[in-house]
Amino acid sequence: MGASAHPPAGTVAPVTGRRERTGWYFYDWANSAFSTTVITVFLGPFLTSVAEQAAGCALGADECSGRVHPLGISVAAGSYFPYLVSLSVLLTVFVLPVMGAVADRAERKKPLLAAAAFTGAGATVAMAFVTGERYLLGGALFIVANVAFGASVVVYNSFLPRLAGPDERDKVSSRGWALGYLGGGVLLLLNLVVVMVLSVEGDDRRTLDLARWCIVSAGVWWAVFTLLPLRWLREHPGTAASGARGNVLTDGFRQLGHTVRSLKAYPLTLFFLAAFLVYNDGIQTVIALASQFGTEELKLGQSTLIITILIVQFLAFGGALLLGALAARIGARRTVLFALAMWLLVILAAFWLPEGEPVPFMLLGVGIGLVMGGSQALSRSLFSQLIPEGREGEYYGFYEISDKGTSWLGPLAFGLVFQLTDSYRVGIVSLVVFFVAGGILLAMVPMRRAIVAAGNTPPRLL
Repeated sequence: MGASAHPPAGTVAPVTGRRERTGWYFYDWANSAFSTTVITVFLGPFLTSVAEQAAGCALGADECSGRVHPLGISVAAGSYFPYLVSLSVLLTVFVLPVMGAVADRAERKKPLLAAAAFTGAGATVAMAFVTGERYLLGGALFIVANVAFGASVVVYNSFLPRLAGPDERDKVSSRGWALGYLGGGVLLLLNLVVVMVLSVEGDDRRTLDLARWCIVSAGVWWAVFTLLPLRWLREHPGTAASGARGNVLTDGFRQLGHTVRSLKAYPLTLFFLAAFLVYNDGIQTVIALASQFGTEELKLGQSTLIITILIVQFLAFGGALLLGALAARIGARRTVLFALAMWLLVILAAFWLPEGEPVPFMLLGVGIGLVMGGSQALSRSLFSQLIPEGREGEYYGFYEISDKGTSWLGPLAFGLVFQLTDSYRVGIVSLVVFFVAGGILLAMVPMRRAIVAAGNTPPRLL
């Protein structure tokens, strides 16, 4: 009797070539332009300036107490962008798991990836029309782009278990994350050079126009480089797709409901998600508040912050590869625990940074860059081992929620500590609890048993 045509779940050895994996890596290269050029650097100040103009404030004014009224709600112009971020995060909580379930039910994932990526890129390019006082248009386009970004990453991540077996997944995930940081850094560097060359001191209108076109460039970059994964990736329909009975969207909602009800069957997977939620919240908070810490507490200039952002981006490329190589020697979980210990050292070092000295702050950026990419890439590959076969999209939908939808815990803790102590230094050190608690929870997860419980084959090293 011949070998089974369908090997048991978790034992499938994916047959993929270098070209297909390279195509997968390049979606990280493509979408990272949005998270770096748009989210990290340009969009917040740009939309805030547009909202301030709509509120009647002069462009470039040091202070603006005016208010805008989106949908009749009175909002301080300076609060408009943070509220948009919160709204987009709330929407992703509902959209991402559904997108993941639909991806698992669809026979072809690449059209879903294309739809999400080109929707997000198109909304980003359309920022070219956000001129004058069009803050509502800018807000709507940002929400569409950010939700589409998250949805595309869910589909993109769901390819990972089909591209590499258990023992290769850490390396593949790390390479993708590394290339993403490199791509995001390259475009950001080009945009910053353009801004420095073309900007005119005292001409705030020109600066605003340059920021808008930098945002547009990220959308173009995202769209153009998405063509590579769409060309080189192959379809890998899973068991959920073969069981689809009707309309893929309604099947997706139905499957999502089933997944939510059956999550209790995989408590160890949920335990890992809880650990990731805690320590990744600490990581995201450090990334989000580093610039504020540098300007408000250390009194550093904008040029220092920009240089530090570039240092973090380019060193994260090498850091992801370095920690990926370390994982091949000692296992992914041990490497993530090592990275969390390094995060602790970074946080404690931040407390002692001298005011007005740019070099120590840049050295702190070196430390962040070396551990940031690897800790996130290896967390992604570890989670891939805990997903039942054919449910990759659904579970990565929940994973992305724990990544993006719960990043309010760290900022809340930071804000409360600052309010009580009036010290950014004490506030940043308060984040230690996230890395300690998350590391303890991760160490407590019986990974081998959790992987087997999900129906998968454990790698040699964990």
